Amino acid sequence: MEPVAIITGAGRGIGAATARLAASRGYAVCVNYLRDAASAEAVVADITASGGRAIAVAADVAVEDDVMRLFETVDGQLGRVSALVNNAGILETQMRLEHMDGARIRRVLDTNVVGSFLCAREAVRRMSTKRGGAGGAIVNVSSGAARWGSPNEYVDYAAAKGAVDTMTVGLSKEVAAEGIRVNGVRPGLIETEIHAAGGEPGRVERLKGSIPLGRGGRPEEVAAAILWLLSEEASFVTGAMLDISGGR
Repeated sequence: MEPVAIITGAGRGIGAATARLAASRGYAVCVNYLRDAASAEAVVADITASGGRAIAVAADVAVEDDVMRLFETVDGQLGRVSALVNNAGILETQMRLEHMDGARIRRVLDTNVVGSFLCAREAVRRMSTKRGGAGGAIVNVSSGAARWGSPNEYVDYAAAKGAVDTMTVGLSKEVAAEGIRVNGVRPGLIETEIHAAGGEPGRVERLKGSIPLGRGGRPEEVAAAILWLLSEEASFVTGAMLDISGGR
């Protein structure tokens, strides 16, 4: 029976690359998305054209009812989840903290932090051997921003990803004896559309001089690390944070 992976925010960027790679490794894949149905369906079409099995499910990970419906849909259409990639995340326009309003901060924390918690909760409920599950693996997609702090740009986003790092460590210890491994990746400057969402599409080009390897990363490079952490090759790895940042 094929393993089942739920990848949040999988219509574009790192999530889409992870969905395609997971399918090529034998996973049935749920491509979660918020609004861009066309992009999510394109990822599903790529997977099915290659002989894989995939579905696209719209759900806002910041909304508890949506998360529960997402997992219930996967239960019914693909089977019990064995791999979760908490990839959905947002940032907003670059600015200093002194200019941020409460609504913006809540939006960033709701998607990046609350969403990761809710999805992890539903995954644990299904994976835990204590609850009749067969075990599984969770990978949380954090960010190098959690280490750098992103001053003058995204302190709220950086703080949210710092919370994800801490949750990764704590949850890994909480469920280790229940057959579940929990790890995280911290991508650095990766060539995705998220920079445009912050108001600077060319951000990677501007900052690539600060990267020892001299370039931005590709979504596929992050996806490869995620799939390794999900695999049996990482069977003795839990509570770890893997930096994918070109040495930055």
